[in-house]
Amino acid sequence: MADLRSPSGPRDRLNRFIDRTGDYLAHRKGMLPLLGLAFIVLNGLLGLLAAAVGLDDWFFIRQMCLLQIGVVLALLGILLAWAL
Repeated sequence: MADLRSPSGPRDRLNRFIDRTGDYLAHRKGMLPLLGLAFIVLNGLLGLLAAAVGLDDWFFIRQMCLLQIGVVLALLGILLAWAL
């Protein structure tokens, strides 16, 4: 059985990943809201394109996946920028 407290344990790797991600995003506070906005705009463009081509019943377009991901990313980005 692997020791979770070893230097290469999954908990340490996750902690290092979160630290590196936090350091990266601390210097780029507007990146997540802009990425979320890009997903929202892409969702609108895909919706228009799907309506023009006739693929309105495609699951990805019908469920507005990019819109939901974009809103979550934008809100998360705003909250992280405010906290950092």
